[in-house]
Amino acid sequence: MAHTLIHGPTEAALVDPPITLGQAVELGDWIESFGKRLTAIYLTHGHADHWLGTQPLVDRFPGVTVYATQTTIDAIRTTAPDGQATGIWPALFPGQIPATTFEAVTVPEDGFQVDGHTLHAVRAGHSDTDNTTVLHVPSIGLVAAGDVVYNNVHLYLAEAANGGLDAWRHALNVVESLAPANVVSGHQDKSRGNHPSDIAETRLYLDATETVLAGRPSRREYFDRTVELFPDRVNPLTVWLSAMRLLPETVE
Repeated sequence: MAHTLIHGPTEAALVDPPITLGQAVELGDWIESFGKRLTAIYLTHGHADHWLGTQPLVDRFPGVTVYATQTTIDAIRTTAPDGQATGIWPALFPGQIPATTFEAVTVPEDGFQVDGHTLHAVRAGHSDTDNTTVLHVPSIGLVAAGDVVYNNVHLYLAEAANGGLDAWRHALNVVESLAPANVVSGHQDKSRGNHPSDIAETRLYLDATETVLAGRPSRREYFDRTVELFPDRVNPLTVWLSAMRLLPETVE
């Protein structure tokens, strides 16, 4: 996962905190090393791995504002209705998920600022889930792409049924229309840079896996074929999770 810090002479904004308390502590140390005041945290979408670690950062940096769209705020309330995450996350990270008591505010339509530079939330629609957004910083040609663009990581396609692949292509078109010089993918191979070419590579992955799915493979066949097509991509577990959701247990 990537966490983007956008900063000017005195202020900074963070895009998408991590998952666990320990990760949030480490990320907070990194933010402090810049010597800037963290004024904003932006959450790109409702998947919990992009906001579970927000509370420790809110506690550590007084006065910071957490921005999100209303659909993301609704997803947070659904996942952590009483301030404690539900579902798979506590099982995956027992004792490591912080409480969620922060109150996010709806991001203004005209964006928010860091040292006089405006950061815009851009609605992209469905990518690996519904209602995803990216954060655009026109003054430096940056898009913090959340889960719309992946950088050498297997795509999470578990929510791609019923037109999800075409919707994701549209989301990529939205990012491309911003003509960014740099694109920070929410899930990435840290050995690579943040290149706009990842937009096309994400689209290529969608096209290739759609072809595999058209052959009505079994789950194992889908997994094997996808990993064969993209042997260098990180996190093949995501391929299996996608197969479990997209495909029946057996194929007649």
